[in-house]
Amino acid sequence: EVQLVESGGGSVQAGGSLRLSCAASGFRFDDYSIVWFRQAPGKEREGVSCVNSRDGKTNYVESVMGRFAISSNNAENTVYLQMSALKPEDTAVYYCAAIPYYAGDTCYLRVKMVHYWGQGTEVTVSS
Repeated sequence: EVQLVESGGGSVQAGGSLRLSCAASGFRFDDYSIVWFRQAPGKEREGVSCVNSRDGKTNYVESVMGRFAISSNNAENTVYLQMSALKPEDTAVYYCAAIPYYAGDTCYLRVKMVHYWGQGTEVTVSS
């Protein structure tokens, strides 16, 4: 059974930090990129960051560059999203997802490419 289990969400004040975790099981970890998406109330789901576990390539949406850092622990099939300097506009439900890995490419932040989804974890940033 494929599972992507997020944890680490919560409430924090602006300027604070959180670390999200995504534990993957039930599929070959290095055949996929792990992607973090988020969805704020009334908005479309957007890709935030991704990592190829096989080659370590990463990608970020411009709005989080320099504030968020994604990393992969391949031994534990877990991906982390370290979020710093959080802003109220980062408030959303954050979802972990798996997209097939394409050799030689960076990873992709595209909803339509997702094969597996996690259940989401809520992040609230207050001003």
